[in-house]
Amino acid sequence: MKICKLLLLIILSFLFFTHCGQKTQPVSNQIRIAASITPIADFVQQVVGERAEVFTVVPPGTDPHTFELTPELMKKISDSHLLVLNGVGLEFWAEKVSDNIKRENFIIVDTSTGINIIQELHHDDKHPPESGNPHIWLDPLNAIRQVENIRDALVKLDRENRDIYETNAKNYIVELKKLDQKLNTEINSWKRKEFVCFHPAWEYFAHRYGLRQAGVIEKSPGSQPGPQEIAEIIETVKLLKVNAIFAEAQFPDNLSKSIAQESGIRVIPLDPIGASQNLFQYMDMMSYNVAQMASVLKE
Repeated sequence: MKICKLLLLIILSFLFFTHCGQKTQPVSNQIRIAASITPIADFVQQVVGERAEVFTVVPPGTDPHTFELTPELMKKISDSHLLVLNGVGLEFWAEKVSDNIKRENFIIVDTSTGINIIQELHHDDKHPPESGNPHIWLDPLNAIRQVENIRDALVKLDRENRDIYETNAKNYIVELKKLDQKLNTEINSWKRKEFVCFHPAWEYFAHRYGLRQAGVIEKSPGSQPGPQEIAEIIETVKLLKVNAIFAEAQFPDNLSKSIAQESGIRVIPLDPIGASQNLFQYMDMMSYNVAQMASVLKE
C-alpha cells in the first residue's frame, strides 16, 4: 500500500511539474515576414494588418541595386515564414536565400508575377543583359497586382485568416485606384511632359501617365556616363527645353548638379523607395514625388 501511494505521488508530481513547464514556454502564432524594400513592406503591412511582424531587408536610404546581405539579415530572414520580393532582378541576393533556406514552411513571393515588364539593357555583373526595369511599384496599377500577389501568398500560408487578408487587400486596392485617378487628373494638367532623371526609376510611372523620360544619366547602377553621353544629355535638355533633372537620395548628385549647371536647369530631389521616415507609406511617398515633379512640370 505504501508503495502504491508513493508511485501515485511520483506520478502526480510529474504531471504537475510538466504542466507548469508548459506554461512557462510562451507560444506565438504571429507570422514573421521579411519584405525586400520599403514600398513592398508597406504593401505587406496593409494586407496583413496586425497578424504579422514585418521587417524590411534593405534599410531605407540604401541603394537596393548594390545592397549586400549580412549574416545577421540572413539569419533574420531564415527565421521568417515569408520573404516578399519586388522581383524583376532587383533582389539579386534572393538566389542566395533560396539556396540556403530549404525549409518547407518558408515561402518566397515574387510580386512582379503577372505584370508587363519594360525591358532594358544593363552592362554590369549583377544585372544580366536585357533584364527588365524593376521599378514596377511606381505605377499604382502595378502596385495593385503586387498587393494581390501578397494577398494570395498570405492566404496560402494562413488559410484560417483568409477573410482578413482578402478584406484588407480589397480595401487597400480601392485606395490605390483612387490614387491612380488623382494622379491622372493632376498630371494631365501639367504643361511639360519631358524630364531627365539620374537613373531610370520613373519609366513605368511615365508610361502610365503620358510623361516622357527624355534622358537618363546613369543607365545601369554604378555605371557613370562618359563625356559623349553627358554631351548628348545636355543637348537633349536644351532641344526639348527640359527644365529639371530628377535626382534621388540613394545616389550621389554631383553629376546631376554638374549637368544641371551646364544646362541652366534645376535639380529636383525625388524618393522612389521611401528613404525618408516620413515616406515609409506608399501613399505618402507617391504624393511627395508628384508634388516635387509638379513644381517644375506644371509651369
